Amino acid sequence: MTHVPHELQEEFPEAAEVLHQLKMANPHFQALAERYAQVNHEIHLIESEVQPASDMAAEDLKKERLVLKDEIADLLRDAGAIG
Repeated sequence: MTHVPHELQEEFPEAAEVLHQLKMANPHFQALAERYAQVNHEIHLIESEVQPASDMAAEDLKKERLVLKDEIADLLRDAGAIG
């Protein structure tokens, strides 16, 4: 499998340990992280031209990924993992 850019560990490298802890202890965070990974993978398939999609569908997925990333960042900020 090829490398999928925008993984949470790459987006928040300074918070790797807290990412893991929140995934294990916080069901809401776990659901957000799983949905982020799913959306990110779909975007990667579209951008790699493995899966066809309209420009609108691709943009909608990118917007969803951004919303998820913002919510994840808020939870990491609350946990003191990022500034």
